[in-house]
Amino acid sequence: MSTSSERKIRVVVAKPGLDGHDRGAKIIARALRDAGMEVIYTGLHQTPEQIVETVIQEDADAVGLSILSGAHMTLVPRIVELLREQEIDDVLVTVGGTIPADDIPQLKQLGVSEVFTPGAPTQEIIDFIRGAVRSG
Repeated sequence: MSTSSERKIRVVVAKPGLDGHDRGAKIIARALRDAGMEVIYTGLHQTPEQIVETVIQEDADAVGLSILSGAHMTLVPRIVELLREQEIDDVLVTVGGTIPADDIPQLKQLGVSEVFTPGAPTQEIIDFIRGAVRSG
């Protein structure tokens, strides 16, 4: 029997914007679930406001944003800004998808903990989230 301090890590996996391709997000959601995390998948076409609302309602430890549309430099800053406005500074923000290498430092400067590009091993993502949430 696990103790309350062993609470499952809660991760919101979200597809912000108009991007209609969610195969990668579903693969990550399943991998995180298989690793013992509680995953809340928001589905396609979520606004930044809807994503932040889900993070709040679900008392999430982390949010994984999957973006393939190229709108990451618009959507991610908005989500980070909304989290700050709600005084949520303890939620790990990760981004996955087709993110140009040149944009990664700027995303991290905004408050994104890690960016995973296509081909990142799912175990690497699991280990990162587990390590960052546990040490946070």
